Parts: sequence; C-alpha cells; structure tokens
Amino acid sequence: MTPLNDILTAAAHGTAPDEAAALALEAAPAAALVPAAQALTRAGFGRTVTYSRKVFIPLTQLCRDVCHYCTFAQAPRRLASPYLAPEAVLEIARAGVRAGCREALFTLGDKPELRYAAARRALATLGFATTLDYLRHCADLVLRETGLLPHLNPGVMTAADLQALRPVSVSMGLMLESASERLTLRGGAHFGSPDKAPALRLRTLDEAGALRIPFTTGLLIGIGETRRERLESLFALRRLHARHGHLQELILQNFRAKPGTRMAGAAEPSLEEQLWTVAVARLIFGAGMSLQAPPNLRPADLAALVGAGVNDWGGVSPVTPDHVNPEAPWPHLAALARDTAAAGRELAERLALTPAYAREPQRWVDAALVPKVLRLTDADGCAHPADWYAGAGTAAPLPEAQAVRTASGVRPRRGDPLHALLRRARTGGGLTEPEVAALFSARGPDFQAVVHAADRLRADVAGEEVTYVVNRNINYTNICLYHCGFCAFSKGRSARSLRGPAYRLDLDEIARRTREAAAAGATEVCLQGGIHPDYTGNTYLEIVAAVKGACPDMHVHAFSPLEITHGARTLGLSLASFLSDLRAAGLSTLPGTAAEILDDEVRQVICPDKLTTAEWLEVMRAAHAQGLKSTATIMFGHVDSPTHWARHLLAVRDLQRETGGFTEFVPLPFVHMEAPLWRQGRARSGPTLREALLMHAVARLALHPHIPNIQTSWVKMGADGAALALDCGANDLGGTLMNESITRAAGGVNGQEFDAARIQALAAERGRPARQRTTLYRRIAGAPGGRRRAALAPAG
Repeated sequence: MTPLNDILTAAAHGTAPDEAAALALEAAPAAALVPAAQALTRAGFGRTVTYSRKVFIPLTQLCRDVCHYCTFAQAPRRLASPYLAPEAVLEIARAGVRAGCREALFTLGDKPELRYAAARRALATLGFATTLDYLRHCADLVLRETGLLPHLNPGVMTAADLQALRPVSVSMGLMLESASERLTLRGGAHFGSPDKAPALRLRTLDEAGALRIPFTTGLLIGIGETRRERLESLFALRRLHARHGHLQELILQNFRAKPGTRMAGAAEPSLEEQLWTVAVARLIFGAGMSLQAPPNLRPADLAALVGAGVNDWGGVSPVTPDHVNPEAPWPHLAALARDTAAAGRELAERLALTPAYAREPQRWVDAALVPKVLRLTDADGCAHPADWYAGAGTAAPLPEAQAVRTASGVRPRRGDPLHALLRRARTGGGLTEPEVAALFSARGPDFQAVVHAADRLRADVAGEEVTYVVNRNINYTNICLYHCGFCAFSKGRSARSLRGPAYRLDLDEIARRTREAAAAGATEVCLQGGIHPDYTGNTYLEIVAAVKGACPDMHVHAFSPLEITHGARTLGLSLASFLSDLRAAGLSTLPGTAAEILDDEVRQVICPDKLTTAEWLEVMRAAHAQGLKSTATIMFGHVDSPTHWARHLLAVRDLQRETGGFTEFVPLPFVHMEAPLWRQGRARSGPTLREALLMHAVARLALHPHIPNIQTSWVKMGADGAALALDCGANDLGGTLMNESITRAAGGVNGQEFDAARIQALAAERGRPARQRTTLYRRIAGAPGGRRRAALAPAG
C-alpha cells in the first residue's frame, strides 16, 4: 500500500492516486487530508465559492422508486394533482425572474407512469405519453417565456431521452448516491427502487457524456455505505469523467434522517465523515473538479466544508423551499455571503452551468442555447450581474463603487500569494502570464487589494494630476472592406441593419473640421476610418496634408496599424518607407487601435480577416523605429478570457521594453448592443464593471515601469465608471473628442463630447487636480479648457 504522505505529495503536484493507492486514504482521519485538499482547491478556484440563484420546480412528486430516506416522493392520494400544470410552472418561474434567479431546477420522481395509473391519466389529459415528454414541454416553456436556464433532474434516462432534453436545458443531474449494489438488497436504503441500480445510473451518466451534456452527480453520504464503497463510487465517476470530461460538479451530500421514512431512526453521518469524503474527492479528482455541499444541510459547518475542498454551494433559492429537504430552509443569500467570507472565501453567482462549462458553451450546450449562456456570463464563466454595461449610460452599481471607495489600506496578509505578487508588481518584477491572469479573477477583499495596489502605484508614478487632451475625432469614412464582428461603425454588404448611412468625407470637409477644432482649442485631431475599397496609401498622405494645410500646428494622431498596412501594400512600399513618408507629410503619432486582443485564437473569431497579432506588433515596431510614438489599446469582454488579456498585456510590455514607443495604455470595454457578433449570439455582453476596473488596475501593475500612463475611456466607461477607474490605477481621461462616432454606432449613449469643464469637475470629485496635456503628455501653458467652443457639425 502506498504511504499516505506519498499520496498527498503526489496529489499536490497534480498526480491523483490510483485505485490501489487510494486504499491508504480509507483509514486516514479527515484532518490528515484536509491541508492537501484545501491547497488543491485554492489552486483550482482561488478564493471563490460559487452558487446558483434558482427556483425549484417540483414537476411531479410521484415516483416509482421507494428510497427509504425520501420524503419528496408521495403517493397520488397525498397530492392535489399528479403534475404541476404549465401555468403553475410558469408562475414559479416568473417569481424566480422577479427575484433575480437565473436557473430553473426541475426535480421530479422517476417514471411515475410505470407505477401509477393516476400518472398515466394525468399525462393523457395533458396530452403527453411520458413524464419526460411533459418535462421537455415545460422546460421549453420556461426557457421561452422567462429566459431562465433549465437544469433537469428527471432520473435514469436512455440516450434517446437525453438527446430529446438537451435542446431545452443547459445541464442535467443524476446523483449516483452510491455504486454499492449492496444497498439495493433487502434492508438496504435502495431496496425496491429499480432506478437506483448503480449500473443503470452509471449508464445514464456515460451516455450523457457521449452526448456532451454537462452533468451534476455525486454521493449521498451515510445511507449505509462504507468508506471503501465511497472510494469505489468516486473512482467509478472518475472513469466516466476521464472518458468524456462532462461531470461539471460532484455533490457530496450528507444524509438527513426524516420523520415518516424507513430510515427515520438511522444515524446521520458525522461532520468527520463528510469532511473525509470531500477531501478524498478533491484528492481523487484534482484541482479542477467543482465540489458542492448543500449549505442548508450543515449551516454551522460551512467553514469546515470549504476547508476540506468545497468550492460551490449549489442552487440556493430566494423563492422556493428545498422540496427534497423541506426541514432545512435555504440560507438567506446575504447570510451565505457573510458565512462564506468568514471562511476566507468570496461568494460569486454562477448559472446552472458551473463556470468551467459556461466558458465553453459551444462545446457543451445545444447551439440554440449558446447565445443565452454567453449573454449571461462574465469572463470567468460566472453570472454577469447585469447591472452595468460598457457604453450603456448606466450608473456604477453601488457594490463595486463601495468596494473601490473603501479599498484604501486593504492589503493581503503576509504569506498570502497575492501579497508577494503585488509587491513584485510594484517593484517592476515582471509578472508571468498565469500571475496576470489570476489577478483578473480577484473578487471581494482580493479585488480591493489589487485596485488599491494599482492606485498606490499610480500615485508614485504619475502623481495626483488627472490629465486629458483637447482633441477632435475625425472618422473620415465608415465604409470598410473588413468584417470585424465587434464593429457596428463600418458599413458594407452585411451592415444594412446597423446604425446610420454610409459616408466618406472629402478633403475639404476634413480641413474644415480641423480648423473648427483649432478654433475650439484643440491641440490634436485623431483620424481613423474604415478601409475604403478606393483608398490607397496616397489617400492617407492626402488626409495628413489636408490637416496640416488647414492648421500647420495641429498634432496629427492618425491611422491604425491596419490602415498603415493597407496604405503600404497599395503603394508597394515597406512599412518603414510608408511610415517615413507619412511622418514627412506631418503625421505625429499613431493610435494603438486594431489591437483588439493580441491573441490569434481570439482574432480568428472576432476579426478573422484583419491583421494577425504579429502583424500588429510589427507595424508598431516599425513606427517606433521611425520615431513615431503610439498608444496601445485592448478591446475586451467578448469571446476572450483572462488568459487572453494576460497575453495581450505581456505582448505590449515586451514590445515596450524593446522600443519604448508607447505613450499610454487604453482599456476599451466591448460595447455590445449593436455589435454584429453579439447580435448573432456569439459574444458575451461586454465586461462586468469589476472586470473593466480590474483591466485598468492590472494594466498598471503588469506594465510597470514600462508604460507610465493608463487612460480610461469615458466614452466606454461613462462618467461614473471613469471616476472609479481613476481610483484603480488610471491617471488619464483621454480626449474631449468633440465627435465620437464609433462607440455611438455600437449603441453607446455616453455622448460625443466630454469637455474640459466636465473633466475638471470629475477629477475634483475624486479630490484630484486636472491638467490639459499634449498628445505626448507634455504640459500646456495657459490650457484652453475654459475657451468657448464653436458649434460642431455632425459627423457625416
């Protein structure tokens, strides 16, 4: 037998025990296993413990099985109706919607029509042949009428049953309870229950895996099984998961003796037994498996359960009781959050899908349901709070605002990995990709620690001043050859349903707008547009000449790397030669747009015909070599992940180390409302406010000391969000813009201009002075912030 210490050491390094070695776990006390299990849980889930806000819909309490511990199943004479009517189902679901639920949990007895004539008659009256047919109808009804995502627990099913239910549910569940055949014999908890035969339940789980259905399963602890039988059950499940990867969660539930059942007098399992089972499951399944323990069954022991390896509380309903355990009311969510925090963890809402599966809905969910999942999730696969969207004009939600405002002084404890990571970031130690990605998942006190560290670093590097540039956007055409999935600005063959007509400004209009900008006090014009099929490199040279002819002193901040590439190719020039010609014509700096996410895995989805990551970086490298500074941006919150964000930041950091040519980094949250990719159901609904604020904070930390300026976009963030970003590492509010049109085309409503007076007022609200700057962050004597602005013509 393998020594216990060897098993624990191997598990800590990612090698789970095999069945023979696991025998050493059988006699081990829980206390010996918990430290290793807790370390694995922290490695897989950090400080986050998830739950799903659900409604419990007991479609029928009739069941052909007679489990000796169950009070859910009832005889027909005890029920007002064999099945809930569709209207009753919808009433429960709509109450859930009003209470902010995302999941509709359908729980029901197993094939009652095979036992009860009353069930058969009721189904016939409803117009269905089987309970599963009726379940499909009701789940589809809830999905269509309320938007709640169904999770189905209908018992043992065939492959055909599973396939029929997959289009109306995002996940399903079937507790194995135990793989012990012994429990099905006379005197066992499952005697007389044909659907509790372990082989049948394992077959259902296997067939669900073959159909790529995310499944929740688990063990019921203390119904007469031994520890060895629990080990055998866990290994049976691990074999299935190794084959299909579809077990989204294991529930490790303690038996509760209930009056009126055959097991009313049975001893309930001790906390020790449940902790042992949780810890063993963590060691067997490793860091990545989600382990759940229902919080209402051991409300006084949540910290111990978390310590043993639990990372999820399962479904908790603010509306309906736990019909399976009616004696144990759900905890109030505020109390659950407090108790979770007392255990050193942070509560986060998820969907019926656990986060790992919600991050890959295209793989795990019926195609028709993918848009619903994407639109309800954040980048971690948790539930999007739906209280703030980039560009939507909504006020910053109170929880995030309070978290930022009270972050001052919040620091991780010494010995906490986050403490060392933030300390290294402040000293310019160079964070790695996994470290940067981990920062984006910070919640609760960790979130506060990250944004506070970024704000302190901002104060050290950039001081207290909030800078801005008085500028004007001139988007000279919205006609474009490319088909970027996030862009609602460009007009082409597929853009008929998007905002506004196609246009192309002539050179005289560009010159007029430049003169108008100068009269209003602008020091910069920012020029970008679509890739018009008639444009060549000469077009871009002519645009620069038109601006300089109208106002020789105007700073020309123009042309994304895509436009630079297009111009060079059309003239048959190298990047260096074309950039040299542009600089000679009067180009001063480049905007760092078209970067989107510098990872080709993402670019293949959102902009497959655009520049690759390497091509974008090469344009910037060539520009910097010509003495042309540029900004760098990231457009995030669509199909990307924290890992992609980390890769992007490190790509920018590495090029900055090489060239020193980036003046600032600008996070641009995805504005989803009119974006084609979102309208097609292929993208999330933009970042959450927490994610958007973390982007500013993590950028400050990851890019230090190489890029001193972090800009927040008032167009995307709104005034409230931008103000919060100033407390999360940002030091710059960008440009006044005068004619912002790209975000507006995507559905943004935060305005086309944010004048100097509003910028100064916003900075003053944060107790910081505002200062006008040049494009290159130089001071301007006698800043024209209070100068009267001329009336501006509409873009296009």
